Amino acid sequence: MNRAQLAVVKFLALLFLLPGLAGLITSAIISTHYLSTMPRLPDPVTHRLVPRGIHGITVFQTASEDRTLKWIEYSSVAVFVMGLMMGGVYLEKWGSMQMPAGEQEPGLVED
Repeated sequence: MNRAQLAVVKFLALLFLLPGLAGLITSAIISTHYLSTMPRLPDPVTHRLVPRGIHGITVFQTASEDRTLKWIEYSSVAVFVMGLMMGGVYLEKWGSMQMPAGEQEPGLVED
């Protein structure tokens, strides 16, 4: 793998890591908001019947809110994991470029 390809892998790793992390932070912010604004008991009038446990407290939300938050959480984790895998590939390829096979580190003397 040449340096240009390595730069592309590094770019892709960051391209996945940063939005994945942003999505995880967004889902945490939404959960915290839900904790402070959602009812603690089912509310049939507003259709808030789906329970969600947040920090040991159960709040009730609509099915649409539940779907949206789950979608954000799961897709963010998937994107973040893809970024981690690309970062692992980058580090592996970068390390193999630093010292080609069969060469020794400078300053080491064989007996």
